[in-house]
Amino acid sequence: MRSSVIASAVVAAIVGFGGTLALIIAAAQALGATQAETASWVTALCLSMFIATGFLSWRYRMPIITAWSTPGLALIGASTGFTMQQGVGAFIVTAIAIILTGLIKPISGLVSKIPASIASGMLAGVLFAFLIGAARTIPVDPLFVLPLVLLFFVIRLFNPAMAVLAVLFGGIVFAFASGRAASVPDIGLSTLTLIMPVFDTRAVIGIALPLYLVTMASQNLPGFAVLRAAGYEPPASAALLVTGLLSLLTSPFGAHTSNMAAISAAICTGPDAHPDPAKRWLTGPFYALSYLILAIFGASLVALFAVLPAPLIALVAGLALIGAFANALTIALKNETERLAAVVTFAVTASGISIGGIGAAFWALVAGLLVVAFDHAKKHI
Repeated sequence: MRSSVIASAVVAAIVGFGGTLALIIAAAQALGATQAETASWVTALCLSMFIATGFLSWRYRMPIITAWSTPGLALIGASTGFTMQQGVGAFIVTAIAIILTGLIKPISGLVSKIPASIASGMLAGVLFAFLIGAARTIPVDPLFVLPLVLLFFVIRLFNPAMAVLAVLFGGIVFAFASGRAASVPDIGLSTLTLIMPVFDTRAVIGIALPLYLVTMASQNLPGFAVLRAAGYEPPASAALLVTGLLSLLTSPFGAHTSNMAAISAAICTGPDAHPDPAKRWLTGPFYALSYLILAIFGASLVALFAVLPAPLIALVAGLALIGAFANALTIALKNETERLAAVVTFAVTASGISIGGIGAAFWALVAGLLVVAFDHAKKHI
């Protein structure tokens, strides 16, 4: 056991949790959720991460990291005219669709057959936004950000896995000491609130369908790509079944979709986590334990992370993904015959475009596959 295993798992959990809390709150507000329902949403998601990651990593002896659908939160937050009860009904429909995807092998088989260059190009495009976000924090508050950047590169010379943790905890202390963060909220235990679903046709079309598409295209495919990039062959069907079932069980408590992680997984699957790929699965249980703690104190942690300066969360996320971005880009461009398709996929993903309520990663996948199809057709002319 190496300290880097624990450090990578904790960093992945904290980055994933802290970096998306604002999106959860925005999505809950869009659906008119109460404070108790919002806290329940967060707690249910954390419990889902605890069970899914802990079980899948132990069962398959690989770092199968799960998360919640970040683009799905953005989609929900942009929706209007729906209630929390209708949202829960839509979440249940999405969960059933993911379960069916895991059960019907032709569908899961198609997911597994996406070319590595396309999947890695999409992953690189997803990660690129976070690197850019980190760079943009410098002009926002240079006196706060630049010392933390320097700290990261100095610590990385001696212990790469601890560099991000040093920035995170150093940044928290710096934020409170400099008055950039408000006072610490009261600590209390979380509770779950049962929300009765309402199945509305508009919500199924406006939330459930696009939520399924963005979850598959923007979370599950990149998540499988992360594992393949690290040399693993992910059990796609089993992962979809487990995350789909947990989504179904947690949706009545407000949680939207559980799925494969891409960004958090990139932190846990690289050599910084453990030099031996066969031992990196140990990040899974520690990641799961981190989310159990977050579930217990979810309501209080929502308030705590909400008072931290936004540049700190963006900086930590970006610095944690530099290595993963370089690795994904290398794999995307490795196959010369698919290099153009990979570049197109990367560019569309990084653009952040949204068409018909569906995010850039889905359209990037479509664009990349079309380029590959055209190239293959040319060979037969």
